[in-house]
Amino acid sequence: MSFYACAEVALPGILAEHMVVQRNLPVHIWGKAAPKEAVSVAFRGASQSTAADALGRWSVFLPPGEAGGPFDLTIKGANTIEFKDVLVGDVWIASGQSNMEFQLRQAADAANDIAAAKYPNIRFLKVARTVADYPLDNASVMRSWADINQETAPLASAVGYFFARNLHQKLNVPVGVIDSTWGGTPADAWTSLHAIGEDPALMPVFAEWARATDSYSTMQATYEMRLQDWTRTAEKAKAEGKPEPPKPPVPGTRPGGQFTPAGLYNAMIAPLTPFAIRGAIWYQGETNATPTRAPIYARLFQTMIRDWRRAWGQGDFPFLFVQLANFQANPSWPEVREAQRQTLSLANTGMAVTIDIGNPTNIHPTNKLDVGLRLALAARAIAYGEKVEYSGPAFRQVVTEGSSMRVWFDHGGNGLMSKGGTALKGFEIAGADRKYVAAEARFDGSSVVVSSASVAAPVYVRYGWADNPECNLFNVDGLPASPFRSAE
Repeated sequence: MSFYACAEVALPGILAEHMVVQRNLPVHIWGKAAPKEAVSVAFRGASQSTAADALGRWSVFLPPGEAGGPFDLTIKGANTIEFKDVLVGDVWIASGQSNMEFQLRQAADAANDIAAAKYPNIRFLKVARTVADYPLDNASVMRSWADINQETAPLASAVGYFFARNLHQKLNVPVGVIDSTWGGTPADAWTSLHAIGEDPALMPVFAEWARATDSYSTMQATYEMRLQDWTRTAEKAKAEGKPEPPKPPVPGTRPGGQFTPAGLYNAMIAPLTPFAIRGAIWYQGETNATPTRAPIYARLFQTMIRDWRRAWGQGDFPFLFVQLANFQANPSWPEVREAQRQTLSLANTGMAVTIDIGNPTNIHPTNKLDVGLRLALAARAIAYGEKVEYSGPAFRQVVTEGSSMRVWFDHGGNGLMSKGGTALKGFEIAGADRKYVAAEARFDGSSVVVSSASVAAPVYVRYGWADNPECNLFNVDGLPASPFRSAE
């Protein structure tokens, strides 16, 4: 029965058998029923009763509790819904574009990872790819809650799986992952219209949208004229017994769908926000790495995070994201990486640097294990307070010392190092003219001193500033430094 037109109790797709609900927070159960229908919910020895409103909507909150299960959940109205296998643990949203959507069966060493995938207390739900013009109250579900085993693991998000597996092993609690992803999508599609529209600095989002639609309209008009010419030419050729000329190429897909500002937020995020979570992991940025989109990505991405936190109403929940990996042939990637680094200014954010584990010729690198583990390290530190080093060296400040520049870092961990023990690579400096040249770099305690004989009065420094840079600064904990620039 449709969730939207109910004569008896019905639940949204996210509430289903085998689900994981968030520990230590009130358990929110909601749905639809006949107007004014009495509804009761029982879970872990507690129960709550309510009545549907005039539109048939109802909602109850049950007391929070510790991790455990399986537990029974019973909802009674004119009908009864009963779930026998509900776990209580930690729930994470996994979202973004194709590198988060990337399935375990596609990852490096997939055969061995799938063979070992026997985790009844790790559960995944996959939200279907859907677009909406306004926020929905029910998400379309592609694959409902299911535990990780050899049959379900192949289709799971590889990053989400490795992230969840590490947390489950370290925390010994059930972990639920809600996979809400769509390849090739921009961050503006995952942000509400309210959040975009209230910030004048984000008006380029709508300008970009207008350019795309105008361009398509022009291509479509040109195609229709060429098609008319082709029809006349083809009819003449047929009458003369000659071969039919080739048809003009059809324009690409009409702008819309998953590229619509707020379209994915409305359909794939807003319906999830009544469901309590521990945090979110995010892998996206490739689609925003264009000359027109990249300059506002820092503003947009931070707006999106604040927007999600407002919608969930759980305060500044942990939001952990992946910085773009090394990949050649995209000159806007350094700017997007810098925007991602700047986003760490928001509370309870963490970034997994992947500048060392990408594939220069494949935008979808198969090493998703290290990506998931680095996100899990950030979660263990930020969400769970574990005393672990979770980040590589992060640029803090630079001081000019004569003809050299001394760069200081946070997250030096147990010390700085160059991967492989070779000379440091990837540093550049520039004078006031901003003409960067490759620089020599050496360690000096917990800092790096950078210089070049061709720059007598250095003013600026940057590191790893290329789409596919050769850079090797790490901390002794084995985590790579983020690319950075000291000034725009």
